[in-house]
Amino acid sequence: MRRPRCALEYVEFDHSAPEQLIERLHSATVAITNKVPLRAAELTRLPQLRLIALAATGYDCIDVAHCRANGIAVSNIRNYAVHAVPEHVFALVLALRRNLLSYRALVREGGWQRAPQYCAFGAPLRDLHGSLLAIVGRGSIGRATAALGLSFGMQVLFARSLRGRAAEQDERPLPELLAAADVISLHCPLTDTSRGLIGESQLRSMKREALLINTARGGLVDERALATALREGWIGGAGFDVLSVEPPRDGNPLLELDLPKFLLTPHIAWASTETMERLADQLIENVDAWAQGTPRNLVS
Repeated sequence: MRRPRCALEYVEFDHSAPEQLIERLHSATVAITNKVPLRAAELTRLPQLRLIALAATGYDCIDVAHCRANGIAVSNIRNYAVHAVPEHVFALVLALRRNLLSYRALVREGGWQRAPQYCAFGAPLRDLHGSLLAIVGRGSIGRATAALGLSFGMQVLFARSLRGRAAEQDERPLPELLAAADVISLHCPLTDTSRGLIGESQLRSMKREALLINTARGGLVDERALATALREGWIGGAGFDVLSVEPPRDGNPLLELDLPKFLLTPHIAWASTETMERLADQLIENVDAWAQGTPRNLVS
């Protein structure tokens, strides 16, 4: 990665385990990190640290309250995946609504070759046009996902904010949207309030043909309840790019599913070539701006 202009000394590690943090950061003024947790127990042992520059938007891995109380600035990356993630959302949605996995299997198993006519029918095909897209989270990615939904001719509504702010005209309470939506896409941060946002009762309230899409954080959904919902047909399908523990070295209920109505990708919705270049440029700008006394993208 291109080094910040302000760096007098720059050291880069390909991978860092939690137990390596103190040794590697003991003399650092700035730490560039992503998913490696930095909690109070580690931060108190890093007295020279003055900036944590996150190479991501989410900051649930950082003890922000401790940083605020001890003069450690925390910056994150914003709006960098505003094209990549919504495009991935609709890759999942289209694959599920058009049952692409089922039809690929049909062709591979010779079903088309044996068909009595020019096409081979199997699983149902559904249009997006005219269906209801419900979005949970009204940040830049949620709004960009809404714009793509509108371009497909979908009706788009947002879930009413969990933070208690005044509702917009196109917002509805989450329970109302869960019962009515054809596609529900999650784009909210993982907080104490949103953890387990979608559990058994919420899944049971959804339409039987509805899709649940999660490209935000795995902890938003009760994964065991979702696995049961998919096996038993409570909902029509799901497309996920995230799990509650990543990488899932000790397994996960969703890894056990082998169903054409479930798609799981390994947290790569954001990772297009163009998006990674945009992220790296913004990360360096954040560090250099802080060094110049004009910090930007600070987490409050």
